[in-house]
Amino acid sequence: MSLFILLFFALMAVAGYFSTLNTGSVVFHVSPDTSFELSITALILFSTALGGVLVITSFGIREIKNLFTNWKETRRKKRNAQVEAYYTDAVNAYLAKRYRDATSLFKKILSIDPNHYNSLLRLGKIHRIERNFNEAIRLHRKARSYDDQNIEVLLALSHDLEDAERFEEAMQFLNEVIELDGTNLTALVRLRDISMQLQHWEEAHGLQEKILKLHLSDTDKDKEHLKLLGIKYECGKQLLKKGDASAARRQFKSAIKQDKTFLPAHIGLGDTHFSEGKTKVAAALLEKSYEMTGDLILLLRLEDFFIETGEPERILKIYHEAIDKNRHSIVLKFYLGKLYYRLEMIDDAFDTLVELEPQVENFPDLYKIIGNIHVRRGDLAFAVDAFKKGLKLKNRIMVPFYCPKCDFHTVEWSGRCGRCGDWNTYSATPVLVDKGSRQSLIESPYVTTVMEETTP
Repeated sequence: MSLFILLFFALMAVAGYFSTLNTGSVVFHVSPDTSFELSITALILFSTALGGVLVITSFGIREIKNLFTNWKETRRKKRNAQVEAYYTDAVNAYLAKRYRDATSLFKKILSIDPNHYNSLLRLGKIHRIERNFNEAIRLHRKARSYDDQNIEVLLALSHDLEDAERFEEAMQFLNEVIELDGTNLTALVRLRDISMQLQHWEEAHGLQEKILKLHLSDTDKDKEHLKLLGIKYECGKQLLKKGDASAARRQFKSAIKQDKTFLPAHIGLGDTHFSEGKTKVAAALLEKSYEMTGDLILLLRLEDFFIETGEPERILKIYHEAIDKNRHSIVLKFYLGKLYYRLEMIDDAFDTLVELEPQVENFPDLYKIIGNIHVRRGDLAFAVDAFKKGLKLKNRIMVPFYCPKCDFHTVEWSGRCGRCGDWNTYSATPVLVDKGSRQSLIESPYVTTVMEETTP
């Protein structure tokens, strides 16, 4: 600035010198009717002064603008530093699950910067955790408005909607994620789980096949493969319910081909033939499946079938053949005795079950049946003694089916556990305690059924 002033005065001195040499004048017209007579030197000085004023004004405006810009930048940095400090504290509170403190800090950030993306995202998650789904959705939609292709916010929105049980909307956002990233495991798994929950088994099947094509650990791959078998089974059940036995059969056969021990598919295949009136084929398939898997649930299924069709000798023969192959099986002998009792073959039932009594210590259902046989025979004293043995364990009664993964008991068999949702987990093997070793006698590769307590 001082240099500019120095130059200005030097210019004035030069102009003064030239004015002594140039004494002429010019007429300066302001309008058609108005004019002034100016000396050449005055005109030069006036032009120079006007130019100087314009330069100084321009320079001043630029300086003022720079000052204002610097003020704004300083203010912005100060605000960002404050936001960063609040955000660090807010995240720490969030991770420590101090949601009230985190909420207060995130709100302070948004009062300073209403468009702070990460605060919108995390505050929305807190509202979801607190089950304030509408506010969570509002915040996440606002975050999405700044970046409509951000996968994190799309997943957050789908999570909000899923927890709010707005499943169709949640699926739309998950599909958007998959369109952006077809290998996004989180989106594929959650979309599959929602499809399973809505019983859209065909969609779940396609998604599960995509999941299995991704790079998974061996443990995860085995788990997901079992889930694929379960989905195939559910697809078959759904198709069978719709009357498409042929398509249902293909699903069950596909599951069996992939895992010959997958019991639900064997039973589903038998049910398909039953639905078509092919009872002999169905029975033969279940017999073959029992030979393949050795699972007692299939024997119980065959037992019901042959009694309903008036062919009890068939199931008796199967039991005898099974016992011939495994003469030390207490479980098979118990179920044979139970079948004799069911068929009113009292003496055979008694002989079979009494033979087991010295071999086990705690088997209330055995004592229950023996007691009932004594009642039928009129031996009330022996009946009372048997019932007392059964009551010794607080009247515990054997439950036919048991899921060892989640400790779920049920009297109704299903291909899928009603509690944990896993397939092929039910077992029909009772827990027996060997009188000599006091160890459980597990008779099959499946975990044994547990007895549950009831009121005496």
